[in-house]
Amino acid sequence: MGVIAKQSIKGALANYLGVLIGAITTLFVVTDLLTQEEIGLTRVIVDAAMLFSGLAQLGTNASILKFYPRFRDPQSRDHGFFGWTLLLPLVGFALLSLLFLIFKDRVVGYYSASSPLLANYAYLLLPLTFFALYMTVFETNASVLLHIAVPKFVREVVIRLLNLVAYLLYGFRLISLDVFVILFCSSYAVATIINFFYLISLGKISFRPEWKFVDKSLLKEVVVYTLFITAAVLAGNVKLFNSIFLAKEGLKLAGIYTIACYIANVIEIPYRSLGAISSPIISQAVAAGDMREVNRLGQQVSLHQLLVACLLLFFIWINLSPMFAIIPNGQSYVSGMGVVLFLGIANILNSTFCIATNILNFSKYYAWSLLFILLLTASAILLNMWLIPRWGLTGTACATLFAYILYFVPLLAMIWRKMGVKLFSPKQLSVVALTLVLFGLNVVWECLVSPLFGSGLPAVLLQAVVRTVLFAVVVWFALLRIHVSPEVDRLLGRLRPGR
Repeated sequence: MGVIAKQSIKGALANYLGVLIGAITTLFVVTDLLTQEEIGLTRVIVDAAMLFSGLAQLGTNASILKFYPRFRDPQSRDHGFFGWTLLLPLVGFALLSLLFLIFKDRVVGYYSASSPLLANYAYLLLPLTFFALYMTVFETNASVLLHIAVPKFVREVVIRLLNLVAYLLYGFRLISLDVFVILFCSSYAVATIINFFYLISLGKISFRPEWKFVDKSLLKEVVVYTLFITAAVLAGNVKLFNSIFLAKEGLKLAGIYTIACYIANVIEIPYRSLGAISSPIISQAVAAGDMREVNRLGQQVSLHQLLVACLLLFFIWINLSPMFAIIPNGQSYVSGMGVVLFLGIANILNSTFCIATNILNFSKYYAWSLLFILLLTASAILLNMWLIPRWGLTGTACATLFAYILYFVPLLAMIWRKMGVKLFSPKQLSVVALTLVLFGLNVVWECLVSPLFGSGLPAVLLQAVVRTVLFAVVVWFALLRIHVSPEVDRLLGRLRPGR
């Protein structure tokens, strides 16, 4: 087995282990031991730090992936490439820190009345940003050296375990809130230090930049690409705005949103693997000018992702009430059901059509993506400011949904007109129709069947099992009839009884 395959398998195992730890921690530990305000505090401060670190990178992560082959030569020298990857984020962090210090009083004043806890711990934002920034930079450096498993384990497992320890210590009142918040943020410092020493242990890097190697043409290319990618970072972090804007209405809302958002984000997990597999293939097809193949692959990815995402949302939705019934203090988070629904629909759109962003970025029209990114970012900010005061929690989920609609409609039209790539297919309509029918049948179930089970916890859990199994059978037979794709038909054929 090759090194790439080994690292990919280890990385996938770390990802799934992290999801399991995160689910147990978020749904059963955090909801039991922390108040909604305290949950909101941890969410907002991390989201703000991640947004800041993404901007402070100045496109470093993408530049590492793009330019490392240019620095590496047959003698395995990198001409101090990794030294450059430390300097550029440091410049970005210095600029961001200066802006934050200039506007700190205004930012703190903006949140002091509605979210005093957040204002009290604003001093931790810059240190957390610094460690989140370099944790990612070291992780990306390791990835170009084909050693991603350990940094992936650190991100997905180590940080979650350290956070779990902090939750338990504070939940059982062994430490104060101040110590808890510091420990929580320190998990990223530990992760950064581990990644740094792991990178050193590989013995393949040099942190001393070779100034003469970077000529004017290469420097210009790096600067232009960096400025472009810095703006592009906003598109990937658009949902980070939600909790930050919610905090203006109070950390309690941000805490409820944290739990609902975690549930809704399960919908996007399959695309992480599917997108990672399909993107390099589509990139090669675009480079070869084979738009017919790009169109075929794009439709295939979009169709299967739409099917998986829609089914995930449906089964999450029908089990949402039982889920809130069994998690600690679940009734306090029921108001987040609207967030799960609308943010789930937004995640369906994003995971279904995100491949369009890759297709555009791989093409000669990549500069157009900057316009779409600005549209998405501006829409997300303005819609959050408008809808949160009116619709509260549901407003922030709707803001994300509407922003994605405003983003993907012109983007899909662009690649269709300029490149002849149409991601829509008739089978997608079949998937949407099936999903609507399932939700309609669930309404009938709620009206006619649910009252027969009663309202106690055992009855709720029994109904959840029965309903899930019955609807799974309905989905199985429906997919056999509508023939979504040959791949789905083959998978269903393997699941036939007797095979």
